[in-house]
Amino acid sequence: MGNDKFVEVKNLKKVYNNGHEAIKDVSFSVKKGDLVCLLGPSGCGKTTILNILAGLLSPTSGDILFDGKSVVKTAPKDRHIGYVFQNYSLYPHMSVLQNVMFPLVVGKNKKPKAEAKKIAEKYMKLAQISDLADQRPHNLSGGQQQRVAIARALVGEPKILLMDEPLSNLDARLRLKIREEIRSLVKEVGITTLFVTHDQEEALSIGDKIILFNDGVIQQDDLGQNFYLKPNNYFVANFVGNPVINNFKVKKDDGKIKAKDFEINVDDLDQDRFKREIPDGDYILSVRPENILPDENGGLPVHVDDIELIGRERILKFEHDGKQARSLVDLEAPIKVGDDIKLKMRLDRIFLSTPDGERVY
Repeated sequence: MGNDKFVEVKNLKKVYNNGHEAIKDVSFSVKKGDLVCLLGPSGCGKTTILNILAGLLSPTSGDILFDGKSVVKTAPKDRHIGYVFQNYSLYPHMSVLQNVMFPLVVGKNKKPKAEAKKIAEKYMKLAQISDLADQRPHNLSGGQQQRVAIARALVGEPKILLMDEPLSNLDARLRLKIREEIRSLVKEVGITTLFVTHDQEEALSIGDKIILFNDGVIQQDDLGQNFYLKPNNYFVANFVGNPVINNFKVKKDDGKIKAKDFEINVDDLDQDRFKREIPDGDYILSVRPENILPDENGGLPVHVDDIELIGRERILKFEHDGKQARSLVDLEAPIKVGDDIKLKMRLDRIFLSTPDGERVY
């Protein structure tokens, strides 16, 4: 089987006894050695998929292939996967070394203690926890516990590593550090990894690609930059991006895109970006704050209500049609609260969607 489809999910569905459809006909593949992030809001189905891949849940229908072989009817212990849970699930009465060794000293394939210890020490070194070998979990920080859980998941040398919100219990600064360490570690080991998160920044920073879910359906399966530059629909454009994207109610009429206080000639738009012919009617124009900037020749006059400092940049906040909107400007831009300015949009970076979320430009 080719390495391009080392993990393959085909037409996967999961319907619970109460009729709830957690997963609705989902298909995707993962290349060997890639770190792929399953991203989406709470309840979108991403952890359900991870549990089905692990064999902890059975699908209602569909198939899962690891390296070309179906594993739907294979017991979890025989799927050659490692699983890092959100709460780490370390044994409190065991030392770090004993926790990491544990998968190697139980079950039908258990190894001699000396061999298990040698393997455990190898992965503890990779996870930078060798000096914690004799500590108990309650003496460790959240980041240290996370490293122990990862080392324990890797000692069995699984083909696939599954990680469910592994950083959600850590503070913001530590999350940044540990996510870099996780990417470095799984790349060094060369293990195919599926990483569940609801944090788009996390997904963008470590994923070789991202699969974004909502309501049990894949919204986009793509490289990180395409979620910014080529979102499939209104949901994707709004889910990915910080500061959040601006959405303006507009109407196409008489060859123009018209909103309160501004209008755009349809002929001025890049005709190749239209996904189909768009009839006159109501649409939503979305533009990221970094693509709507102060310009004395701009077509959108605004009053600056507030300014938020975010490091090297500032967010100008203004009201349009009863809703707050934002422009992202350089730290030294000579603008202050109370100023009346004009903004100009990059027309090659705006998106047009129908009211039901279909992107048409």
